Amino acid sequence: MVKPRLIIIIRHAQSEGNRDKTIHQTTPDHKVGLTPEGHRQALEAGQKLRDLLRNDDTVHFFISPYRRTRETTEGILNGLTANQPVASPFQRSHIKVYEEPRLREQDFGNFQPGTEEVERLWRERAEYGHFFYRIPNGESGADVYDRVSSFNGSLWRRFSEDNMASVAILVTHGLCSRIFLMVWYHYSVEFFEDLRNINHCEFLVMKLAANGTYVLQNQLRRWSDLKRERAARRSISSVSTPVNIEPIPVRRWASPGTANDPTGASYVPPPARKSTAEMFRDESQVQEESAETSGGSLPKQTRTSTSASRETSVSRTQSSSNLRTSLNNLSLDTTRKTHLTGVKSYLGRDGGGTRSGHGSPFGSDDEASPELTPQEEPPEAIDPSGPKFSSSLARALRGELDDPNRVMADALGDQSDADVDEADLQVGTKAREEMEMEKILAEERRERSHRGSTY
Repeated sequence: MVKPRLIIIIRHAQSEGNRDKTIHQTTPDHKVGLTPEGHRQALEAGQKLRDLLRNDDTVHFFISPYRRTRETTEGILNGLTANQPVASPFQRSHIKVYEEPRLREQDFGNFQPGTEEVERLWRERAEYGHFFYRIPNGESGADVYDRVSSFNGSLWRRFSEDNMASVAILVTHGLCSRIFLMVWYHYSVEFFEDLRNINHCEFLVMKLAANGTYVLQNQLRRWSDLKRERAARRSISSVSTPVNIEPIPVRRWASPGTANDPTGASYVPPPARKSTAEMFRDESQVQEESAETSGGSLPKQTRTSTSASRETSVSRTQSSSNLRTSLNNLSLDTTRKTHLTGVKSYLGRDGGGTRSGHGSPFGSDDEASPELTPQEEPPEAIDPSGPKFSSSLARALRGELDDPNRVMADALGDQSDADVDEADLQVGTKAREEMEMEKILAEERRERSHRGSTY
């Protein structure tokens, strides 16, 4: 089996439907084309792809048959094979393009109704859940999951073919891109619904690691992150005097005193589940009961955390004091870095087996995995002010995943509205995306130089 060294997912460029949603009332979704800005984005994406590839790479495109993805692919190929400003090592005739209907956009139900009805459906969809809500005469996210699962299996079988390219590129749509990652890495439904859409012509790069698994090089954006960042910025802007920023605690997976944990922080193994009834309880509750039964005691830090979790209401002053105490009891391990600063590994099919929830802020049904390292910790572990998640199974059985205040996707669909665009400007989302892509390109150039490539 010869696996491609890269799998790159690209969302189509800006379409007429992104600029004016009412076009879907008269034009079939699959016939919506790109805007002039979209054509420019596609051409630039081809030039960016050229920087990412190596001279000896072979390329296979797998694209949605919609007009906007076809036009995006055409623009990417023009940028990739152009001989300006220098001759390109890639020839159009050597690049294979496969139209793949299973990568099409979620079916929104033929011609869409009037604006008011569409907004009602979108809000209903957000309340019901993006993954399970089936649009009238259309598809649910779960339906898209089924066909993308079928495509993933086909793609995997292609790896056994001798003529499989070294780089596989998927040109598809926003929701389909997230569903692809959900299928591949076995993200939970809750994590999927917290994921934000990727930008037009943004690259999601999955890189083949030495152990034969694919590591996602991008930091996925979440709605809960955006909410916290906006709140933090408002809080900082309201403070007139400088404040000391305390270190953010991280969840430690190594044993005390190891190279991964030089501070020697106390390690408390998660309790074993022995009965169905125990599935309804959090780890902290089971740990405390186990310690009381055995006559032992929990570490001070664990007792403090457990006690705090049982408080039903505390004053703001007391909460701040408890938070500072918790932060002082933990330290940030700054000695461990990934090969790309700021890039996290998301577990699942490639790295976490088939346990649903790995790589998700909602935990997993088996959180004692020895496969996890500090650089692969769940995203929620670095947020001391956010909710403390227990196992996804326990929370689901207690009905806590039905929290109506849980941050989910944009109520008006997968396309950002003006408020979200403004928020992205405030937190610098676009700049982060560009910096992240530059790090990926820099890493590729470094590896290319070690291979002796002349490109």
